[in-house]
Amino acid sequence: MADKVIIEGKGTNDSLGTGRRKTAIARVRIRPGSGLIAINGRSLENYFNNIQHRNAVLAPLLQTGKKEEVDVIIRVSGGGITGQSGACKLGIARALKVFDSGLYEVLKGANLLTRDSRMVERKKPGLRKARRATQFSKR
Repeated sequence: MADKVIIEGKGTNDSLGTGRRKTAIARVRIRPGSGLIAINGRSLENYFNNIQHRNAVLAPLLQTGKKEEVDVIIRVSGGGITGQSGACKLGIARALKVFDSGLYEVLKGANLLTRDSRMVERKKPGLRKARRATQFSKR
């Protein structure tokens, strides 16, 4: 198990943002710093093994050029790894908007402030899944 990532600070000048995707919820704090990212007390590379998930989380920071200027603290729960990375992306974008209101146009133009509203459809009675029926048998 890797060491815990601890980002120092009192939290008095933190910018907050909440991101949701599928059933995952990410609570994001951004504070001026040196570019550290902590997700549930772990580093970004340790928490998200897949490069696509890491790129999704870093997208708002790279788009605005704030990757080396801010520290990011994320508490994420629920859902799977893809939903969690999408929730982190939206949470970081929303927190950056609060951190510096001049970044709104950049974030909006890159489609980073849009909530992905797709959710899993509920299972219907008499069916195997939401739409999948049982296999047809002629005899």
